[in-house]
Amino acid sequence: MKDCVYLDNNATTQVDEEVLAAMLPYLTLYYGNPSSMHTFGRQVGLAVKTGREQVASLLGAEPSEIVFTSCGTEGDNAAIHAALLAQPNKRHIITSRVEHPAVLNLCKSLERKDYTVTYLSVDNQGQLDISEFEASLTKNTALVTLMYANNETGVIFPIEHIGQLSKKYGAIFHVDAVQAVGKIPLNMCKSSIDMLTLSGHKIHAPKGIGALYVRRGTRFHPLLIGGQQERGRRGGTENVPGIIALGKAAELAESHLMGSGEKELRDYLEQTILTTIPDTVLNGHAVQRLPNTSNIGFKFVEGEAILLSLNQHGIYASSGSACTSGSLEPSHVLRAMGVPHTLLHGSIRFSLSRFTTHDQIQKVLKVLPENIDRLRALSSWTSDDASLLVERKQTALTK
Repeated sequence: MKDCVYLDNNATTQVDEEVLAAMLPYLTLYYGNPSSMHTFGRQVGLAVKTGREQVASLLGAEPSEIVFTSCGTEGDNAAIHAALLAQPNKRHIITSRVEHPAVLNLCKSLERKDYTVTYLSVDNQGQLDISEFEASLTKNTALVTLMYANNETGVIFPIEHIGQLSKKYGAIFHVDAVQAVGKIPLNMCKSSIDMLTLSGHKIHAPKGIGALYVRRGTRFHPLLIGGQQERGRRGGTENVPGIIALGKAAELAESHLMGSGEKELRDYLEQTILTTIPDTVLNGHAVQRLPNTSNIGFKFVEGEAILLSLNQHGIYASSGSACTSGSLEPSHVLRAMGVPHTLLHGSIRFSLSRFTTHDQIQKVLKVLPENIDRLRALSSWTSDDASLLVERKQTALTK
């Protein structure tokens, strides 16, 4: 895999060599339980303490506000669970139509438990309508749960404004920041966010470790009930190697916050595609966006065909969220943005990391145009008429 061009970093990232080196001793040498009273356990406990401090520093939070979890999905579930139990007499939730399945599917399940959920719409650039959000708030709103930045388009929501409005109605504000952490600066000490989710494997730590920020003073009922680990906020023996890895990854992310390097490469890739390949469109806001993410629609060609073609050249991108990649349905994010069908099924997400190089981008720009031309020559698409799409979908569903 040494020569591959990996542009699917919003799905997962490679483990940094420094992160791997930091965690390995805790798989082999320092395997004590951090809750144990003996020296071996206390030594491991101190390492966990350091990991917590490193994560807190990245977020601009206090170490006591960090709860370690297994992943972003657990963090989202734990935050929503805690928020609703903290305000049992309130039965209204506000979220958006473009959230990660971890939030959307949980909200749908809560509707079956007599909660009312408002799903905010987005415009054709993926941005929320603040006036719609403000009109949705009521004294019965228990929770506002929104992502900081979209995993498919990279579009950043006006989180601080949303948080300030939420406070006026006494709603708890949870933010899924899985895509934002490590890419843009965050400062919880100056934020209106009550709870915030992050995931290690999106910032060059291994899979299976994450964290939940819980603002001091926020009432919190644990999702996983067991021992008194994590100050009673998450039962179960801590994943020590994962915590060490996440701490190191957070330290590295803080010193390498995405800046001009990733953005310059992203912009170069994006602008070259848009100016040299006909019938291409940027999906998402041109400015209010993560510096590493570009979602581009290619008219008159299937996204899966593009991905397979790139795959043959060792170039790896995606057509949307990795958590829904096996679905026949088009991206719910792009549908919510009103993207037309010929772009909806031909949209590709390119997501870079600090390890992405100029030579890799050059390879993509060499391979992509000729492959798009070849695929379009084979394609039946000739206009925005969706009749062919409907026919194909019906055929697929009847098989």
